[in-house]
Amino acid sequence: MAAALRWREMVTRFPPALRLLAAIVLLAGCGGKETGPISISAVGGEPRIANPNREGLDPPSATLLEAAAQGLVRFDAGGEIEPALAQRWIVSDDGLRYTFRLGKARWRGGRITAEQVVARLRAATAPGSRNPLRPVLGAVDEIVAMTDDVLEISLKSPRPNFLQLLAQPEMAIVRGGEGSGPYQAERQPDGAVRLVPVQTEQNEGADSSPPLLLRGESAALAAARFGERQADLVLGGTLGDLPLARAVRMPTAQLRFDPALGLFGLAFAAPEGAFARMETRQALAMAIDRPALAAALGVPGLQARQSLLPPGIEGLAQVSAPAWIRDPLPARQARAAALLRDAGEGGGRLIVRVALPDSVGYRPLFARLRRDWAAVGVEAVRVSAGAAADLRLVDEVAPAGLASWYLRRFSCEASRICDPAADEMMAAARIAPDAGTRRGLLANADRILAGLGPFIPLTAPVRWSLVAPRLTGFRPNAFGRHPIGELVRAQP
Repeated sequence: MAAALRWREMVTRFPPALRLLAAIVLLAGCGGKETGPISISAVGGEPRIANPNREGLDPPSATLLEAAAQGLVRFDAGGEIEPALAQRWIVSDDGLRYTFRLGKARWRGGRITAEQVVARLRAATAPGSRNPLRPVLGAVDEIVAMTDDVLEISLKSPRPNFLQLLAQPEMAIVRGGEGSGPYQAERQPDGAVRLVPVQTEQNEGADSSPPLLLRGESAALAAARFGERQADLVLGGTLGDLPLARAVRMPTAQLRFDPALGLFGLAFAAPEGAFARMETRQALAMAIDRPALAAALGVPGLQARQSLLPPGIEGLAQVSAPAWIRDPLPARQARAAALLRDAGEGGGRLIVRVALPDSVGYRPLFARLRRDWAAVGVEAVRVSAGAAADLRLVDEVAPAGLASWYLRRFSCEASRICDPAADEMMAAARIAPDAGTRRGLLANADRILAGLGPFIPLTAPVRWSLVAPRLTGFRPNAFGRHPIGELVRAQP
């Protein structure tokens, strides 16, 4: 183990271009041990019980919040809703009122009350909140405590899949850096967190489960630890670090992909120069060979995407996709080249700066983009994520099956390329009296944005995990959420 730790320390000092080579040469394990503590590595920083209303959550902190600071409801291993702080709930026939009855969860020193939960939920939806879910919580009208054990959330209009939002770690109930379980966090000297079940009347005297150890670290170190059989699970992998996972010598079945839904593509940074023209933005979008790009990424089941909204979301009969998707690629690229010539300024070659994270897994993505755009006379230049750019990567998993989450990403509040008419449709959909009216308004907003072209969709987001055979409870799901309690309960 001492040699393994020295290897991990060495990797952090390698230039990025050498880390993958080092991993390929030195990772030699088959992943996972059969007994002892369940060791979990999540890609990111040190896990913390952070306040999601003030700062974003990386995978280690999101995993810790799910374990130690649950919300009213939570996801099970398959992405379905199950009770958490709320032991049961009732939804009114009109879909406007959600009434929750709390269980007997406790803070340190006292029982959690409905008033305390209400205070945290109100903070998440407040105008000054930085909670990333706040833009799609606008349908919330009122949150009130009915008794010490009962609270009610009233909506302005019915909202499908509302419970999926409440199950996200960003809606965990935290007070003073403390949650209610179901696990208690114990910080270890090396920065890892040991998780032990909170003792309740329900689990008192139950058979003890294997201890859990959660750590946050880089993808390179997490993959190395798994390859050395010092970790049972790696969470939080993206396309950028996928080559590191593939460098581990292991059975193919231990690399698992979530069928994640969300946004993966390129957003235009600003309507400046040639990119202020809708025709230029559309030309760049139509020139891309998406099926070939998806195949080049090598992710099983990954499909090309031409539309902002995924098909079938919220029961929409159809989503807006550009008419050119029906044309063969040579015809599309010829049309794109003509549009770019017509929109050209000074007759010079158009240069597009694409901001991507400095991760080896994005190289095949950029190579395909550069090749396709070169075919229509555009030169693509890769720049770092923080540099001035014309296009920036968007790689986000949707927190719920809500069309508004996708559309609001390109509202005038969130994007410099927008249309107030689309915002008006989204605002009306927020208070629509019924699902049919809401779908019609969202479809109109989708059509407006499809014509505007603020975003170039490519595929669905890529999310991967490394899973040891002993974790028979692990199940891929659309939200990429993997509650550690499900792994424990599923132990043979």
